[in-house]
Amino acid sequence: MTTHAWMNERMLAQAQRMGPPAAARAQVLAQEIVEAQGLDEIARLKGVNAFFNRAIVFREDKDVWGQVDYWASPLEMMNRGQGDCEDFAIAKYFALMAAGVPSAKLRLVYVRAQIGAVTQAHMVLAYYRDPMAEPLILDSLLGDIRPASRRPDLSPVFSFNAEGLWQGVGASRAGDPSARLSRWRDMLTKAKAEGWW
Repeated sequence: MTTHAWMNERMLAQAQRMGPPAAARAQVLAQEIVEAQGLDEIARLKGVNAFFNRAIVFREDKDVWGQVDYWASPLEMMNRGQGDCEDFAIAKYFALMAAGVPSAKLRLVYVRAQIGAVTQAHMVLAYYRDPMAEPLILDSLLGDIRPASRRPDLSPVFSFNAEGLWQGVGASRAGDPSARLSRWRDMLTKAKAEGWW
């Protein structure tokens, strides 16, 4: 299980360089992360999920970045105050690692989401208490965290984190995500520069 050191001061300094919106949101998040250190992991999940779902407005990449698909870093998203599903999942992933949740318990999951009569690509963050546990789903579309069994609207395609790539949400690894997902490799570089790990 890999753990990554959070560099609070570096993250806050980078947020300050980005501008007042990033600095203000980063300061609130940093305070919440520090206060969450003594809480159990479920309480940390709830705090981080609520922070991003409250502080950030859901908008499509074309409206925020002028691109069809852009993976914003946590600070980029906090500076704009807007993001799409990937941005929410990515920001929650790094914030939870900063709050002491091991990367091995978190996976970004590409899903097919049934929204009304439409099926569309979507990304959520899954938390696994242990490798064989049913994952809890953190989603930008819902305010509460639910077990995967209570999300029949989502069909997993593949999942990944800093340590691996999996088909669906299974336990068998399907390779190195940084080798197969160039956007994820770029995100890890940006997140490291921002002090998230």
